[in-house]
Amino acid sequence: MSKIMILTDSCCDLPKEVIEELGIRVLPILIHINGQSYREIFDKSTKEIYELMMSTDEIPKHSQVSPQDFIDAYQEIYKEGYSDVITVSLNSKGSGTYNSSLIAKNDFYENNPEAKEKMNIYNLDSTCYSGFYGYPITEAVKKIRKGADAQEIVAYLQDWFNVSVVYAVPYNLKYARKSGRISAAAAFAGELLGLKPIILFEDGETSTVEKIRGEKNILPKLVDCVERNMTPQTPYVILHGRDDSLAKEVEKELCKKTGRKAEMFLNIGAAVASNIGPDVVAVVCRKKNKQ
Repeated sequence: MSKIMILTDSCCDLPKEVIEELGIRVLPILIHINGQSYREIFDKSTKEIYELMMSTDEIPKHSQVSPQDFIDAYQEIYKEGYSDVITVSLNSKGSGTYNSSLIAKNDFYENNPEAKEKMNIYNLDSTCYSGFYGYPITEAVKKIRKGADAQEIVAYLQDWFNVSVVYAVPYNLKYARKSGRISAAAAFAGELLGLKPIILFEDGETSTVEKIRGEKNILPKLVDCVERNMTPQTPYVILHGRDDSLAKEVEKELCKKTGRKAEMFLNIGAAVASNIGPDVVAVVCRKKNKQ
C-alpha cells in the first residue's frame, strides 16, 4: 500500500495550522531584514513580517531552500516509511529551490541506493508563487486521503500548474522595482500618472495585461479581467497583503458574476511580499483556452 508525502517550501503561503492539520512537510525560506534572518512561517508570522517591512526602507532579501535541507527531509521521510514523495517548489525562473530539490534527489539516491526500489521522488516546478500552488497542494492531500495514488496526484498538480494563472494588482511598485524579480512591474512606466498594472503570472513569466487609473477602479477592473479570462465554473483563490478588505470585495463581486465563492483566502508571505510589496490583491484561476 502506498504512503504519500507532499513536501514543499514556505512560499506556498499556507497557514501554519493548515500545514499541521494536513500533515504537509514544509521547508522554510530564510528572510533577511534589519540584519536578522527568520524562517518564513516558523519564526515570525506574516503579520510580524509586514510590520518589519513597514518600519524600514530596507527591502527584505530571501534565500532559496538548500540541497542539504531537501536531503535531510528525504532522509527523514524515507525513515518514516513513505513510498512516494511529491516535491512541489516555487517558480524555478525566480528561485533555485526547484534545482536544489533535484540535486538533493540525486544525492539521496546515490547515498541510499536501496531506496530507489522503496521510495519514489517526484519533483514538480509549480511555475509560480504563493497560493497558486498552496491551494492545489491542500486539494492533493484530500485526494491522497481518499485513496489516490502518486501518479494521480502528480497528474492533478501538473494540470493545475499548466492551466492556471494569477492576476495581481500591487498598490505600490517600490518593492517590485527594487527587487527586480517581477519584470512586468519593473518595466511599468505609468505609476507617475496614477496608473496601476494588472500583472499576469503565467508559465513562470510576468506581463502587464491592463493599466488601471486610480485605486477606486482596482476592484471593477480586476474583477472584469478575471471573469473574462477564467474558465467558467472552476475554483479560484484570492491572495492579499496586510489589508484584506479589497480582497473580500473582489470575492463578493466575483461571486455575483460566477455564482462561486473563493475556495481559499491566503495572505501572501514574506518571500512574495518582498518582491511585490505587502499591499496587493490577486486572484488565482484556471485560464480559458489553456491546454
